[in-house]
Amino acid sequence: MSKYFTVAAALALLTALFVPVSVASETGSGQIADLVTAWNEVGGKLVAMAEDFPEDKYDYRPTPEVRTFAEQLLHVAGSTYFFAGLAKGETPGEEDLSREKYKTKAEIVAAVKKAVADGEAFMRKSGEGGLERSVKLPWEEKPVTERSLWILNLEHAGEHYGNLVVYYRLNGIVPPASRR
Repeated sequence: MSKYFTVAAALALLTALFVPVSVASETGSGQIADLVTAWNEVGGKLVAMAEDFPEDKYDYRPTPEVRTFAEQLLHVAGSTYFFAGLAKGETPGEEDLSREKYKTKAEIVAAVKKAVADGEAFMRKSGEGGLERSVKLPWEEKPVTERSLWILNLEHAGEHYGNLVVYYRLNGIVPPASRR
């Protein structure tokens, strides 16, 4: 699993390096600002997709084994709270928000927007000093730093953004970030 964190750290660093300077300057400076900038970049893309994808395709699933478009969004939103729970030292609950609870596109869009905003708030609350705090992951023997936890959350959201790009393309739709 340590390879996983190395890859996650590299991806987060690359993401932060390619974020426009104007966006980075809006969030301040320091490691938290870098994490928040990268988080808001990926989160903004997920929100744009949630708002843009046709509601009648929200239950589209490319193969029977994978999540629907809506379930992907709810998974990313839910995992933000999962990671925040770990950062707080809590036993996290379910990773996925329930499709039964979030029935409409509007409800899912609102949940994704809230998770992105809450993710930023969780990172900012850590503060620069909190980034070195030790966090125990359920699937790891050794604890990681809170910085690693937020990088993992960022990388995880980016993976699902990539999944959703495929959902767009399979439906003959160009993703919002590709239209610029």
